Amino acid sequence: MTLFSLLKFIYNHPFNSDNKLRGVLRFIKWQINCRLNPYPILYPYTENSKFIIWKGLAGATGNIYCGLLEYPEMAFLLHFLRPEDLFVDIGANVGAYTILASAEINAKTIAVEPVPSTFENLMQNVFVNKMQEKVTARNIGLGAKNGKLKFTRSLDTVNHVATENETDTVEVDVSTLDSVLAGASPALLKIDVEGFETEVLNGADKTLANETLKAIIIELNGSGQRYGYDETKIHEKLLGLGFKPFKYNPKERHLKELETYGTHNTIYVRDKESVEKRIKTSRQIKIGNKYV
Repeated sequence: MTLFSLLKFIYNHPFNSDNKLRGVLRFIKWQINCRLNPYPILYPYTENSKFIIWKGLAGATGNIYCGLLEYPEMAFLLHFLRPEDLFVDIGANVGAYTILASAEINAKTIAVEPVPSTFENLMQNVFVNKMQEKVTARNIGLGAKNGKLKFTRSLDTVNHVATENETDTVEVDVSTLDSVLAGASPALLKIDVEGFETEVLNGADKTLANETLKAIIIELNGSGQRYGYDETKIHEKLLGLGFKPFKYNPKERHLKELETYGTHNTIYVRDKESVEKRIKTSRQIKIGNKYV
């Protein structure tokens, strides 16, 4: 992303809609900080959470500029989850969603991150937020069967199952989601595995059939083509299980049904009535100087 496109993204980000220059000023402040301070800093995330951040950590720094980088989906998580719930963060990276779920909402989380160096960063955020009793973190990949796979390891938020021509890789143990959960019943899944979503869902039949699961946040952006997968089949599979695709408006706390999945994250919901009841009655969450 060029500097111009990044600034445009920050300026137009929905979290910054009431003060478009605020995010740009946070960007400038962070860039100055990076040049004066080479060390990681502890950054306030929400009212009850924080994360460790340093120069070059693209996914996490986006939350500095934009409050919640993936605003509709992260706000949906904050409004939907309750302390008694189980959340599963598949492709957790450094833990942005995990922190929201377990530090802010106080729900239990199973966080899955395959790349060892990224997993270490995830664990640092677990410890700094004192989430050890709430978060079970697994340094594995997920797929349709148990085994091993090679993952890229130097692409930050877009690390993925490696293809044959990628050489900077690390071999990781792989399990199925059904095996990892061992009968546990999540209320919400977040799946961000850079095109390997088909394989993850193929190993999650029992989990998907469990009526406790009310919503799935999944990234369907065409990356599945890397492995020869047609993501429309994921959409059709979820429809067959009673899920429908929605776009979430955090300000109005409104779910708008879509005809198909989006070009980035899509929220699939089952039992819309109960989900809407939750999001309408949840508390406001303070992020920076505003409430969501």
